[in-house]
Amino acid sequence: MAEVHLLGMKGGPAIRPGSNMPTSILVRLAGKTLLIDAGLGVSRAVCDAGVPLTGLDAIIVTHLHSDHYLELGPLLHTAWTAGLARRVPVYGPRGLDAYWDAFLRSMDADIALRIADEGRPPLADLVDVEVLSTSGGLSIDTVAVDAIRNDHPPLRDSFALRFRGEGKTVVLSGGTAFLPAMIEFAAGADLLVHEAMLARGVDEVIAKVGNGDARLKEHILRSHTEASDVG
Repeated sequence: MAEVHLLGMKGGPAIRPGSNMPTSILVRLAGKTLLIDAGLGVSRAVCDAGVPLTGLDAIIVTHLHSDHYLELGPLLHTAWTAGLARRVPVYGPRGLDAYWDAFLRSMDADIALRIADEGRPPLADLVDVEVLSTSGGLSIDTVAVDAIRNDHPPLRDSFALRFRGEGKTVVLSGGTAFLPAMIEFAAGADLLVHEAMLARGVDEVIAKVGNGDARLKEHILRSHTEASDVG
């Protein structure tokens, strides 16, 4: 079985009435359930896809923009309160471990209370945060994962991902400007999920934000892929 659920499809961290939620993708491949990115709304979206929060086999964060990992801590904490009792590996860029450590500190009183009052296992013991690398590949049991650095300035550690298992291949671009290397990386894939931007709509987006300056427009245009280039 191979399934890809686009749980959140919105570019950028802001949400407004009627908008989609930020990025998160569920990949079910070779008997494994993998979550890629954890933007706002991801916990509810995973459940709406019919997957219990305790059913995630691994989580991968493609880069450290808030719309890709802001709900990672709450997701894992909620999975824990829902009965998580096994280790969940989390892979991401350098610095993701600092986020997780800070989240644990911020929730220390609640976590300690639930361990003492409810008999929960220590949450810190259930999550392993590991650095995602472009060398050597990664195996999540029956699923092979390859990563390449995409082009998403100013971040250097921003990754596209390729998943292979049971004869199926799925490629996710992550956030990236046009990247010629993506052509070879995605060659032969059964499915490519690639971001796409309509440059003519950027000014309208900037106007809605209201608290950025010209640098915001520059960032959007240099860090994302025009839809025609994806085509």
